[in-house]
Amino acid sequence: MNRHLLCCALMLLGAANATAQVHIKKDTTATEKQFLIDPIVVTAAGHHERQSTAATPIRVITADEIAQQGLTTFEDVMTRMMPQFSMAPNSMGSQIRLNGLSNKYLVILINGRRLNGDISNNNEITRLNLSRVKRIEILDGAASTLYGSDAIGGVINLIMDYPADGNLALENDLRVSGEGKLTETVNIDINEGGFGSYTTLTWDKAGSYRINPLEYTDDEETQTQETIAPLYSGYKSRLFTERLAYKVNDKLAFNANLETSYKLTDRPDTREDITGGTSYEMQYKGVRYGFGGIYKFDRRNSIQADFTADDFKYGKKYDVATSSYPYGYYSQSKEQHAYDTEVKAILGLLQKGTTVVGGQWRNEFLNTSTGNIDAHAYTLAAYLQHEQQLLPNLELTLGLRYTNHEYFGDHLSPKAALHFSPGRFHFRASYANAFRSPGMDELFYHYFSVNRGKAQISFGNEDLSPEKSNYFSLNAEYVAPRWSVGVTGYLNFIDNMIEKLSVAVDDDTRAMLQAEFPDMTADQAAALTQYSLYQNADKGEVKGLQAYLSVKPLSDLTLRINYAYTYARTRSDGIWTLCDRSIKNTVTLAADYQHAWRGYQLGINVSGRLQGKTYYSSYENAPGHGIWNINTTHTIDRLIPHVVLVPSIGVDNLFDKVDNRIDSDLRKYALYSPGRLLTVGLKVRFE
Repeated sequence: MNRHLLCCALMLLGAANATAQVHIKKDTTATEKQFLIDPIVVTAAGHHERQSTAATPIRVITADEIAQQGLTTFEDVMTRMMPQFSMAPNSMGSQIRLNGLSNKYLVILINGRRLNGDISNNNEITRLNLSRVKRIEILDGAASTLYGSDAIGGVINLIMDYPADGNLALENDLRVSGEGKLTETVNIDINEGGFGSYTTLTWDKAGSYRINPLEYTDDEETQTQETIAPLYSGYKSRLFTERLAYKVNDKLAFNANLETSYKLTDRPDTREDITGGTSYEMQYKGVRYGFGGIYKFDRRNSIQADFTADDFKYGKKYDVATSSYPYGYYSQSKEQHAYDTEVKAILGLLQKGTTVVGGQWRNEFLNTSTGNIDAHAYTLAAYLQHEQQLLPNLELTLGLRYTNHEYFGDHLSPKAALHFSPGRFHFRASYANAFRSPGMDELFYHYFSVNRGKAQISFGNEDLSPEKSNYFSLNAEYVAPRWSVGVTGYLNFIDNMIEKLSVAVDDDTRAMLQAEFPDMTADQAAALTQYSLYQNADKGEVKGLQAYLSVKPLSDLTLRINYAYTYARTRSDGIWTLCDRSIKNTVTLAADYQHAWRGYQLGINVSGRLQGKTYYSSYENAPGHGIWNINTTHTIDRLIPHVVLVPSIGVDNLFDKVDNRIDSDLRKYALYSPGRLLTVGLKVRFE
């Protein structure tokens, strides 16, 4: 408790110091909050439209909802608000699941531009900065017509807020909780004469921890020993982003972006008296930059062009001297580059119709030290999508994407959607074909590592075939001024699903592996029983149902509930198996109370996530659980002239739910919380 009080004092001191230096624009939404039930979205159709008019169902998380729950990380936002979303954090990148499908079937966008760089098919999500998020749009299901390869499971688009009014703005947001978790972000905005500069600096850190200090030493789970291997791997990260924008006139505007990111894990060091420590930390570095422009011919016709380059690399940085590497030595494991150019036109060619047409060129590069891989693959694509109002309440959408891949040739991705909206009702039916070209890792990987004394080997496979999916969905929704309800059912059938399968090791295979990886010792080779190889499975399928209810019974109170049923499985050699880390039943709930008095606004948010057991094919299933959180915000905008203070205090995991099972080689986890945590924060805005 003393540590938390000290953190609060330091935040207040920092706010006082900042007050004397800069002024920023007041966020009037804090004291004039409105119930926005039909926000503007862009991801569903590739152009701006109301959420209710989108032919494809799309979910939206607003900046207000994120602030009400006191969340600062992408991981917390998605798991607490989206029941179809789950995440398993580890030092090699969080394992994301959307509707039962892994991260490699999910496209993550920042203002419509794809995030590149992965660790074992897991995006490094600490590169996602939430401090400028205006809203997060979640598009479930296949979306290859607009977004190309990988959009089999869905698309998540972070829409950033770059205000064009006001001359100078500054905001500092600091939030701390137990287990060494701290997030601090500084935003600086400058606007003058059509020119805008938007700077963000973010520091984020968390400590490593485990719940039960014991682990089983045998598969029979009879003998135990103490270990310091973390359940959750700590880290330190920093992120810098800069956006420059220039509005020439009402028709023409340009922008340029730069982002640098750095992350270093913070895990227990190796010790002679106990197992579970590591001699190195994982280090990640990313540089992302781009530029673009838009020309608006008139209200219905525009053309835009964007170029994005994304460089990402990671490796091992030794913080313990070993027989092979000195203290501080860095060994790079993998480097990736992606260059993406897109030209898109939004046209009103027909009355009551909108046409989106575009072309895209993408080139990806992979370089790894293990296996001396230096490979690349380019993709050329053209797409066309047209929405047409057929009747006053009936709209049809048709789309088609042509893709040419360097290794896999040509592919067509059609889409069709129908939207019928009598009164406040909305009925939607859609079909989309999607594809996924094998990733660079899956094609060319040649990996060897040692974990806890055991050799781990993975091979790519240049004989892989692309994955293809057919996605069908039906949606019904009712939207009223103070409440809305909706339900969506979907089927997603995937052919040639790519999986990392285990291959048994015999004497001949062991000799081959020793020749491939001369750093592997004889003892490690002798203990090797299997290695991993990417292969095409027969099929995959996901069947699901999603429902939501949002109600505003009082002017100051909003209630939300979301439910997701997901049945995800794959078939290999004629045998169906549930997808790893899939969860059949999940519910998220939230109650938000906001009331304003003169110069003060109180916010109280109670949220919960209830989920069933998590399935594993080669491990025991993880038990279901429920987590509840409470957060309060206190907006004070008249205490100091030109200053808005928003202190917050809350409790995460209110009922102290933990998974304290003894660790073993047969056990995986779905709950990573260390238990009940006090969280405190302070946001300072200056105008």
